[in-house]
Amino acid sequence: MPERLSIIFSGLQQVMQQHHPTQAAVEQVFLARNPDSALKLGQARGAALVALTQHQLPISEYTARQVKQAVVGLGQATKEQVQHMVMRLLHLDRCPQADAADALAVAICHAHTQAGQARWLTGRLQGGSR
Repeated sequence: MPERLSIIFSGLQQVMQQHHPTQAAVEQVFLARNPDSALKLGQARGAALVALTQHQLPISEYTARQVKQAVVGLGQATKEQVQHMVMRLLHLDRCPQADAADALAVAICHAHTQAGQARWLTGRLQGGSR
């Protein structure tokens, strides 16, 4: 497990050095049925968060329900529905693997959220109502 955590950390460091992102988004921890799986997921998530914070990126967190709502329009969507909508929204030739679709769905959710916040702020600054 320590080697896998190092791979996650180093891989994210590489991605950030190569692409210079200005923000990050992650899915919030959820309750897993298997305690061992939940522990491993938490450790992997921790390695990723440390890598992101070392680059001083602002990190937004979204629940699985928020991500599904943003991508599919239904907070209780299945993984297959998320995969299909990610493929459609991003005009991909084929459905991405489940993990890749989840990551892309978080990115789509973040983009939608940021765009909505920008519209709200612009309206507020221009004297718009509520």
